[in-house]
Amino acid sequence: MATPFLAGVAVAATALAGRYGIQAWQAFKARPPRPKIKKFYEGGFQPTMTKREAALILGIRENVPAEKVKEAHRKVMVANHPDAGGSHFLASKINEAKDVMLAKTKGGGSPF
Repeated sequence: MATPFLAGVAVAATALAGRYGIQAWQAFKARPPRPKIKKFYEGGFQPTMTKREAALILGIRENVPAEKVKEAHRKVMVANHPDAGGSHFLASKINEAKDVMLAKTKGGGSPF
């Protein structure tokens, strides 16, 4: 008498678990996709470069040692150097960002 009852409970538990699994899978598939890469800063350059903008250009935080600033400048400049097909405008902005981060200039002023 107990065996058919236990078999029924087992079948019911399996059915409920399967139903829950199917619902969870459908909810997982229906969720919006998350981007797998970081979103870049959307915006143009400000008339006078700030320390925040300079840090965004170089891809570093605002308060980093001078060595990290020089290393980040080197990496970004290698990728955007005018001799390697990069833009003169971007190269000047990268150099200006380095100067602002190293406090060599008071507000900057790109020739472009």
